[in-house]
Amino acid sequence: MDADVLIIGAGPSGSVAASLLKQRGRRVVILEKERFPRFSIGESLLPQCMEFLQEAGMLDAVAAEGFQHKNGAAFSCGGRRAEFDFREKFSAGPGTTYQVPRARFDHALAEAAEAGGVPIHYRHSIVAADFSVPGRARLTSVDAEGAQRDWTAAMVLDASGFGRVLPRLLDLETPSSLSPRQALFTHIEDRIAVADYDRDKILIAIHPQHHEIWYWLIPFSNGRSSLGVVAPQGFLDQRGGEPLALLRQIASEEPRLAELLADSRFDTPANRIGGYSANVKSLYGQGYALLGNAGEFLDPVFSSGVTIALKSASLAAPLVERQLQGLPVDWQVEYEQALRKGIEVFRAYVEAWYDGRFQRLIFEENQLASVKAMISSILAGYAWDEANPMTQRSAKKIEAMAEMCLPL
Repeated sequence: MDADVLIIGAGPSGSVAASLLKQRGRRVVILEKERFPRFSIGESLLPQCMEFLQEAGMLDAVAAEGFQHKNGAAFSCGGRRAEFDFREKFSAGPGTTYQVPRARFDHALAEAAEAGGVPIHYRHSIVAADFSVPGRARLTSVDAEGAQRDWTAAMVLDASGFGRVLPRLLDLETPSSLSPRQALFTHIEDRIAVADYDRDKILIAIHPQHHEIWYWLIPFSNGRSSLGVVAPQGFLDQRGGEPLALLRQIASEEPRLAELLADSRFDTPANRIGGYSANVKSLYGQGYALLGNAGEFLDPVFSSGVTIALKSASLAAPLVERQLQGLPVDWQVEYEQALRKGIEVFRAYVEAWYDGRFQRLIFEENQLASVKAMISSILAGYAWDEANPMTQRSAKKIEAMAEMCLPL
């Protein structure tokens, strides 16, 4: 066999899973479609990520990059504002993290994995997968020159992100329960000189007339920022216009963003993605498991994507090790159910965000400090903390609390 474990994709979940397995003495090979560094969306990490990076031995490599410090989230809707400091959260664990240009962040993790002895074969696209023989998985790749090669291993982890390689090849995809939305985004030279702007926090702003439309502003350490807007399917098409000009116009409609971006240079073409929410029939099967976005992606609103990806790698690696040792593994309970427990918490908050209930909680001026700390833990990524009452029966908790809040 070519490896004990083949990993599809060198993004965060793939690199972290590879490092965790390499620590256990396993032969791991990563097959990556692109050449790094490459652009990826999802630049605002959550503090929960720091524990997984530390576990994989990659935190020092990330810290050395000089990324923008992040300690919380700021919210804006019309003239109303709210802030959550992740250092004042309910759950134990790190309260700070980074805002990261993903091209640099992902490349740093991949380089750390390579430095630890994991070979990465770039520009290898997976075109076929065969799991019919127990204990012997086979992938077929095509490289940049068109050469085809078969790879064999005892186990495959799909960390292909939005490429969702195995879900496509094995017909695992199912519709998401979330309504389809589109995102329009770019990087700008922000030139923000407003005195009360805090670069240590992501800004999430809400359109003053259309509360289901929201924006992100993620500052980087180099004077640039990621700016994006998320809207219901069809809204951007109805507005029309050149993408970058359209993004600038929509951003100017939110007072706080208009103030902050008054002198910004929109110097990079805007990108658009849609239909990104996805789900699968199962997160595992004979000879494989799906990590991160390859299995399920909810929505970018709370920056949960990388956190879920790293959590999946942390859960999967020890299970793969046990399986390779011939020990029993209950993938349904120990992986699928364990991972989905936190995903379902995030889902409850995403759904409540779009129907307005969680927005009312965010901007509640008379919020109890204890409750705000519990919400701050969710926003910081600690969705698997069962000691936090806000992770238990989340939808009902949000419903009950939102009824006591004033409407926006």
